[in-house]
Formats: sequence, C-alpha cells, structure tokens
Amino acid sequence: CRSNVYEQTRKQVALLNATAQDLFSLYLKCQGEPFSSETDKLCSPNGFFFPDFHENRTSEKEVMVAMYKLFAFLNASLGNITRDQEELNPTAKELLDRLHNTTKTTQGLISNLTCLLCKNYNIFQVDVRYGPNSKGKRAFKKKQQGCQVLRKYVQVISHAARIL
Repeated sequence: CRSNVYEQTRKQVALLNATAQDLFSLYLKCQGEPFSSETDKLCSPNGFFFPDFHENRTSEKEVMVAMYKLFAFLNASLGNITRDQEELNPTAKELLDRLHNTTKTTQGLISNLTCLLCKNYNIFQVDVRYGPNSKGKRAFKKKQQGCQVLRKYVQVISHAARIL
C-alpha cells in the first residue's frame, strides 16, 4: 500500500458522493416514462437487497469491511446496469460515460480498501453478497433494478462520505 491510500480512499468516496445524484437523475431521464414521473413507486429500494452501511459501527475495522462489501456489491451492480444500458440505450453517451467513470472509481476504491484491509487488519477475504443479475429479464425490470440500485446508492454513499 502507498502511504496515502487512506486519503486516496476518502477522496474516491467523496468523488462518488459528489456525482451520485447527477448519475441517478441522468439515469431516470434516459429511462423515460414512467420512471421520470413515478420515481418513488418504481425506484423504491424497499425489499431490494443492498449491503447495510450504518454509521454506528464500533470500530474502523468494521467500517472498512462494511465499505468493502458495499463497493464490491456496487461494482457488480454497475456492471449489470452498464450492460443493460448499452443494450437498452446505446445512444445515451453521457449516461454510459458516467456509468463507466463511476465503475472505474469504484474499482480503484475496492483496490484501496483491499490494501487497507490486508495491511491494517490482516483481512484477506471478505464474504460479499451480490444483488440479482438482470441478464434475461424484461427491459422494464432491467430499468427498474438499475433505478433501485442507483437510488439506494445515492442514499448510502452520503453516509460513507460522512464517516470517512
């Protein structure tokens, strides 16, 4: 690990937090109706698995493990969302660029978290639960799943940014 890995991690989370709402808004715009007008109903993450991330973790170690689980889940979900959008909205260049950039930042963050977990806590493996794969689902379900993930992401990333 480099000496500045924690600071780099903090900056990556801050960047993701600063861009999350715009990504979600652009995603909604590109999905069209009814997602633009019925966001609360269609994009509610209730009943949709997303890794827990609470601010009352008792140790920095627990925070880092929770962050790793969160961003590993998010990275896989972003892969699904990007693949689906390349199929459903191939001309939505701005959305696809933002999804790719968010994925790249998330992958860098996972690398830094892996380094911190190994170096600081001797943790070499973390059990991660992933969300459902959208492959083979109907277009509406793919859009809805992406909407649910990104909405929850906007909520959770702000908590992560406050903690670091």
